[in-house]
Amino acid sequence: MKYALRISCLSGCLALTMGCAAKQPNTFIFTADLPPDFAYRAAVYYVPAPGETCAVETRYNKAPVFNREWRKAYTPDSEIVIRRTRMGCPLVIDRIELEINSAYGKDWSDISQDSANIVIRDALEEQYKGAFSEAGESTFYGQCQWLFRTSGKPRILRKILDCKKTDPQGVLGRGRPFSAYTLDQLPGKTVRMKIKLAREESPYMGDTWVKVPNGWKRCMGDNFEDPYAFCFGNYKDFSGFQMPDGRKCTIYPGCTE
Repeated sequence: MKYALRISCLSGCLALTMGCAAKQPNTFIFTADLPPDFAYRAAVYYVPAPGETCAVETRYNKAPVFNREWRKAYTPDSEIVIRRTRMGCPLVIDRIELEINSAYGKDWSDISQDSANIVIRDALEEQYKGAFSEAGESTFYGQCQWLFRTSGKPRILRKILDCKKTDPQGVLGRGRPFSAYTLDQLPGKTVRMKIKLAREESPYMGDTWVKVPNGWKRCMGDNFEDPYAFCFGNYKDFSGFQMPDGRKCTIYPGCTE
């Protein structure tokens, strides 16, 4: 009798353990390795689960946003829910729209951003699926570069962030940083975006700056009020410009020659 009771208890414990093991997490971690003073903002979007005929209006299914106030508070790791229910409708994650942000000055407008994306589907062809390591981590790569231009009559220097996807060796590809996964790949895993910063900055528009040994000089154009100021073969007449912090300069990035 005692033996039978012990076997029964053991069977019950094993069944409970197997049941717990079979239950997958409903979240995964998104994180990013970014250059200094960079931050990401992530908006997560959901759609009705496969096979569901219900629908949820956008106003009732606002996408959770991570690092919304990235200049005030930033957290690299975001725990993202895979399945959720809104208004009685079972939903699954569909995509994550990412902003890669950085500030180049102290003013509220001295910022720039570019985009990256993650898409999640019920099924994908193998060639499009991101791969996970044995440790449960998948990494996709990109490179950002600062492009510079001048704006307005004072010719204030502005900077634009331009981000492209790369392979793990840093070879540039076409399009923005991107990865894709299936729903069954994500529970309990970590998805990492790794972004490097290009060593050199470049003019935003061609034939507006001239490369000199210690930087770049801004072509004058027709006159100081010329909004485009293309060089058009005149590589002798240059204009000054104003840095975001108010300094008057003649060469970028060193300001003074």
